[in-house]
Amino acid sequence: MASSKACYKLITITVLLLSFTFTSLAGNAENADVSECKAESGDPLCHNNKEAKKLKIIAIPSILVASMIGVSLPLLTRSIPALGPDRDMFVLVKCLASGVILATGFMHVLPDSYDDLTSKCLPEEPWRKFPFTTFIAMVSALLVLMIDSFAMSAYARRDSKREGEVVPLENGSNSVDTQDEIQTLENGSNYVEKQEKVNDNKTSQLLRNKVIAQILELGIVVHSVVIGLAMGASDNQCTIRSLIAALCFHQLFEGMGLGGSILQAQFKSKTNWMMVFFFSVTTPFGIVLGMAIQKIYDETSPTALIVVGVLNACSTGLLIYMALVNLLAHEFFGPKIQGNMKLHILGYVAVFIGAGAMTLMAKWA
Repeated sequence: MASSKACYKLITITVLLLSFTFTSLAGNAENADVSECKAESGDPLCHNNKEAKKLKIIAIPSILVASMIGVSLPLLTRSIPALGPDRDMFVLVKCLASGVILATGFMHVLPDSYDDLTSKCLPEEPWRKFPFTTFIAMVSALLVLMIDSFAMSAYARRDSKREGEVVPLENGSNSVDTQDEIQTLENGSNYVEKQEKVNDNKTSQLLRNKVIAQILELGIVVHSVVIGLAMGASDNQCTIRSLIAALCFHQLFEGMGLGGSILQAQFKSKTNWMMVFFFSVTTPFGIVLGMAIQKIYDETSPTALIVVGVLNACSTGLLIYMALVNLLAHEFFGPKIQGNMKLHILGYVAVFIGAGAMTLMAKWA
């Protein structure tokens, strides 16, 4: 636990330092010449606040329902034999959703962050002199790896301490007195060792599944709030119209991936539905928040560009790491797919379908 606390302290210090650094840079950027920013506002015919507001009101329940269906589906269908977590269909759906998450990071969040952090509204020095987007994404991925590995390491040390404890016998003694007891222990030692290994593997895998589900939700929530905020604060009806369909599709399949991870983590029912709730409401909440601050929020201001760009870059690293390492690699190198060539091939087909669909969505949103 000490190492886990040290890890969290290190992460907190790193985040604070990064926040201070980028806040300072944002403050300096406020003095930049923003005369070129107006050219980035797009087609003036698309800017209609009244029509945009109608579309936002439609978007809120649409995205909410799509999110709830996507993330709840794996939890609600676990009692159906064909859709259980140990069935091939569940694996294929999770592969499809993992492809969606991977493409979200590469094709949607990463370009958005790049556009924000290289905007003409920011001073050329340092924003267009250094690739901040990819740097922050790299650091984010490494931080997620660090959290992942430290969590597993903390568990391993805790488990080893438990194994080192002496368990008293029924008579209150810590020793074995009779030959019969010695023989019984010897005969059962191999079985006990095998059972302990199986239990350790299951417990270790369960812990890993819990870490995966929590970190994945964190990355998705951050991105969802940011994109909801951008939609809510925008008066561009052309952009919003295309975003509604794209986000519904995105939230549906991304929710399936998260729901599958939540199911495999075997949280308590209360925790499951809390995670479902937070995933479902984050994008609609972001839209409502954006609508509330629309009059004072300027998406071309240096501070807004830097904050949103940095958050998107962090989400990029997290989503790409989670999709490749904890979702796709976890499935494709697992015994279920490795032992079934047909499922192996179908799994890759599902990944490419999910990634391809989200890549196609990048044309409009």
